[in-house]
Amino acid sequence: MRILLAIDGSPCSDAAVKEVLTRPWPANTEIRIVSAFEVPLSPSPEAWAISSEYYDQMERVAREQAQAIVDAAAMTIGAALDQAVTVTTAVLIGSPRSAILEESENWKADLIVVGSHGYGAWQRLLLGSVSQAVVSHARCSVEVVRCSEANDSEKAARAA
Repeated sequence: MRILLAIDGSPCSDAAVKEVLTRPWPANTEIRIVSAFEVPLSPSPEAWAISSEYYDQMERVAREQAQAIVDAAAMTIGAALDQAVTVTTAVLIGSPRSAILEESENWKADLIVVGSHGYGAWQRLLLGSVSQAVVSHARCSVEVVRCSEANDSEKAARAA
């Protein structure tokens, strides 16, 4: 079985990692842990725009953060699961929605596991929902792990 675990370092992706740890995966299972990032582009090539060195530095920092996230999850999963499970990692560049879907197809995943931030309708409209896009467009099964921390913070925000 090939499982693509897409994480972003949030409490919701931590919940997805924990969920993967609870399963008795069959022998020879492969878990590929990925994190996707995209660096915002300059709105125009005008002279007043931000320098290319700044964007290079932003990309380097984003890549390092994504690598640290997948490395930490790989250590956690590798230490907790049976040796019959193979763990690999990848840092993907691009929109998380499209990068996760493309990686799942290229890698021929049987299952994608993602966390859900639990956004309300307004937040989903403004920010989009990676998990919803993955569920809607994936060519394999998708498990969306709900995050109680996100739901608790949203309830607290509505109460305030």
